[in-house]
Amino acid sequence: MTAMDLRLSPVTAPLATRTSAPARSAGTGETSESGGFAGALSGALKAVSAAQGDATNLQREVQLENPNVSLEQTMVALQKAQIGFTATLNVRNRMVQAYTDIMNMQV
Repeated sequence: MTAMDLRLSPVTAPLATRTSAPARSAGTGETSESGGFAGALSGALKAVSAAQGDATNLQREVQLENPNVSLEQTMVALQKAQIGFTATLNVRNRMVQAYTDIMNMQV
């Protein structure tokens, strides 16, 4: 079982040395997963998905009465997945609210 780490590394580079535009994929118009907020969000979503998959697998093993998997281990994995999902949902809700606020601004 892998540990889910949703912490972001601090940005220490001066503003002038950072790239102003995100890297784009060839012809698709999508940003690459390697940099910026989009990359961090994508990584967090993948980590949450992996945690949910691990919890589901542990739950199945408990139901099949696998002696190597404990109920406590399964419950902790389920709670980690739930906390990660809730945090991701809150980030999404804040992003939608920020977008709505910006769209309602008068110029």
